[in-house]
Amino acid sequence: MSVLRSVVTGVGGYLPDEVVTNADLTKVVDTSDEWIRERTGIRQRRRAAPEQAVSDLAVEAARKALAAAGREPSDVDLIIVATTTPDLTFPATAVIVQRKLGCPVGVAFDVQAVCSGFVYALSTADGFVARGRAKCALVIGAEIMTRLMDWTDRSTCVLFGDGAGAVVVEPGEGRGDTTDQGLLGFALRADGSKQDLLYVDGGVSTTGQVGKLRMQGNQVFRHAVVNIAEAITAAAADAGVLVEEVDWFIPHQANLRILDGVAKRLGIDEKKVVVTVGEHANTSAASIPLAMAQAVNDGRIQRGQMLLLEAMGGGLTWGACVLRY
Repeated sequence: MSVLRSVVTGVGGYLPDEVVTNADLTKVVDTSDEWIRERTGIRQRRRAAPEQAVSDLAVEAARKALAAAGREPSDVDLIIVATTTPDLTFPATAVIVQRKLGCPVGVAFDVQAVCSGFVYALSTADGFVARGRAKCALVIGAEIMTRLMDWTDRSTCVLFGDGAGAVVVEPGEGRGDTTDQGLLGFALRADGSKQDLLYVDGGVSTTGQVGKLRMQGNQVFRHAVVNIAEAITAAAADAGVLVEEVDWFIPHQANLRILDGVAKRLGIDEKKVVVTVGEHANTSAASIPLAMAQAVNDGRIQRGQMLLLEAMGGGLTWGACVLRY
């Protein structure tokens, strides 16, 4: 018996032109290259130009993903944008992306799960594509996190960067087993009682202002390693595979110590881990598709290989998914 699967047919990433090194940050905040590298593994990050909105980054990544899939904007009937830094309070950034790309009338909306947004969005797209409700979906993670920074807080402002990544998801026939190409399993989680560990201290209905990012780094680290490992195990079980069967582990690029901690906890070979945090820093919802695009473009990720994606962000939210590329 054949089943419909949600297959990733194209991947694309976009980084703004401006590179901000750790040395650059020492000019605006009390920090050092050694301090940042030792605690996070970050060497540099990208910063969007003043005239760039997050939709501009999303559009660039989407164009690359569509080209890789051999599709045109006219083929797209579903757009989901995962972002914490939208262009406007409304409409959704996805609708702005739809307009800028020139896509036809279809479904377009945003997902807000902070750093976990891309995993949440991919799961949501699966609900459309694998049920035959969408034929060509764009799933985008796009962020301009540098505009949420308090540049006097060295514990947070050094961690984040800007960028966008996108995937094209289309229906494909499978046999209903783990050899199928496409999305195989998910695990999504949220715990609102941990909000104070990572949040932005502003909003439309509270302060009327955007606010700045606040984080209790040690507490976030402690929850990240344990929670992410659980979600990965659950996603693998949902897919019917073992974690050790995965060819590539593509984590949210939050902090090198978190990446290492999760990999060690689950016994994942470090050679299987795609790491971009050193060059990109934490780009929130954009980090997984950006890392995936880099590994596809440099030839590491090949068709038919099994990928494991995971993330944790403010809320707290976290999740993982398994797919065969």
